[in-house]
Amino acid sequence: MRILAIDLGKFKSLFCWYEPQEQKFRIRTAASTPAAFHDLLVEREVDRVVIEVCDMAGWVKDLCQTLSIAIQVVNPNGEGWRWRNVKKKTDKEDAKKLCRLSLSGDVKTVWLASRIERHWKSLILYRHKLVERRTAIGNSIHALLVCEGKAMKGRECWSGESMEALRAMARPIGECGKEESWQGHLGMELESLEHVRRQIRELDQKLNEIGEKDPRVVLLRTIPGVGPRLAELAVAVIGDPNRFENAGQVGSYGGLVPRRYQSGQMDRSGRISKAGCGKLRKLLVEIAWGMLKHNEEGRKVFMRICKGHKTRRKQAAVALARRVLTWCWAMLRDGTTWRKPGKEMDLEKELENGLSVLE
Repeated sequence: MRILAIDLGKFKSLFCWYEPQEQKFRIRTAASTPAAFHDLLVEREVDRVVIEVCDMAGWVKDLCQTLSIAIQVVNPNGEGWRWRNVKKKTDKEDAKKLCRLSLSGDVKTVWLASRIERHWKSLILYRHKLVERRTAIGNSIHALLVCEGKAMKGRECWSGESMEALRAMARPIGECGKEESWQGHLGMELESLEHVRRQIRELDQKLNEIGEKDPRVVLLRTIPGVGPRLAELAVAVIGDPNRFENAGQVGSYGGLVPRRYQSGQMDRSGRISKAGCGKLRKLLVEIAWGMLKHNEEGRKVFMRICKGHKTRRKQAAVALARRVLTWCWAMLRDGTTWRKPGKEMDLEKELENGLSVLE
């Protein structure tokens, strides 16, 4: 069996061929381009290619699949990959260790979607980054107003009349002296805000067009309280629902299950692991709060867990978020529209699997 480990770099990558029978490593470097990779992959036959997950991993995986070569995309955060008390760490040593770990089966692999699905997911996540950018600009504008004693309350800042008042206070930065510099700062922030808002509107329109043509997104939108943004992100993150064996794996993949600490007589659950896509997790929690008004089944789950105690409301929201994610997964797996779950999960099991407080 011949294994090829590739230590990927932006401009140059290191190829390491390993033959266990001979216990020999062969090292070469190549430009990080599809053409250079193709030439080396066809030059010498290999049984398996191993790479670390990174931005380049997608096209490398696509190239290997085109050449019918088995590939492992490895998560370097796994326990077996950690370097401890090592004085020499180089790209060559990384590649050699990757070969050995792949041969022994001590690597944690990562699932990658197809090229089209990856680009769609990237566009969805970019939309969430734009929203964060819009929020940051709004906070900056609010801070400027507070410094000048002109603070506005809550959403009043972004009403039509308030925006006109802000534009009246702003001035072009080139016309501002030292005393009026804050007005020039305000003007630039207002321009940035309008630009980001326009980008979000255009992106929402495009994502809505894509979602309306995707039967998976249409399917998830039948859940009361689930809108287009959560539906598309859940589809993009879950990908192939058949790669999960049960709801517990889905909750773990979303980072919505508690960490476990067990040693000797101690065995307790901590806060949620926060593994996986943070944008999806945040959106699920937001949707969970909205379901108190828009989804009767979700509200029942929430009330059953919090038991009317205000101190348990955050815990119940996280547990409901995990339940919503498993609903999405089950519907994608079975290809069925929303229906009320037939069985109620045992309360003790719900408390064990779902209760955690977001940090």
